[in-house]
Amino acid sequence: MIDMGFEPEVNNILTYLPVTNEKPDNEDAEDDSKLLSNFATKHKYRQTVMFTATMPPAVERLARSYLRRPAMVYIGSAGKPTERVEQIVYMVSEQEKRRKLLEILAAGLDPPVIIFVNQKKGADVLAKGLEKLGYSAVVLHGGKGQEQREYALASLKSGQKEILVATDVAGRGIDIKDVSMVINYDMSKTIDEYVHRIGRTGRAGKSGIAISLLTKEDAPVFYDLKQLLIQSPVSTCPHELANHPDAQTKPGILAAKKRRAEETVYIT
Repeated sequence: MIDMGFEPEVNNILTYLPVTNEKPDNEDAEDDSKLLSNFATKHKYRQTVMFTATMPPAVERLARSYLRRPAMVYIGSAGKPTERVEQIVYMVSEQEKRRKLLEILAAGLDPPVIIFVNQKKGADVLAKGLEKLGYSAVVLHGGKGQEQREYALASLKSGQKEILVATDVAGRGIDIKDVSMVINYDMSKTIDEYVHRIGRTGRAGKSGIAISLLTKEDAPVFYDLKQLLIQSPVSTCPHELANHPDAQTKPGILAAKKRRAEETVYIT
């Protein structure tokens, strides 16, 4: 919710949470007998635990505001996909996307599968197209009501539907067991969102596959995506991406250097 612009609302909700006495910073806090006696009195404290796949500045700011002396525990590498997810990238044109998607599905479908798109209308159109081709698909996006969302998730979990076509509303906080494959039909706009999306597969110690269809419009994420592929022990970075000019330098670095050089020239 924070990345969608709801940080003020989240902060407002947290200010109304009931407070408790702070946990004492001494050895008595770890004494079981004293801890139990505290629960019978007004001396109580609450332990707050927060979980996140990535730690953008807004989330870290929120955590430090409402947690007292927080301890950070990292499982794996923060902000990176699990090593059990094989990341596959295909460089295509916008017109080639549909054909490539059908090739992927025809090669073998092991439900449940999640296909991510960037627009609500695109999700509806793609799901209808898959249904016409005989695939059992359901849609999940922000334009759906609560009952429709619950039906979409329930039908996928029960096996009634084999494909979920979704926008990023399904990329965070939704746990669907045994997702075998995630397909980025539309590549995410940021690498953090990409990590959240492909994090729907390869959960609970299982392996998974994440396939992304890249076009030239996705150039802003080429560099970061290339780094993730290189660092993954089970993935390969395609030559077309590895050698692409936009994958050589992190966006903004060259522009920043150029601006500094220009400023120096004007100053002298």
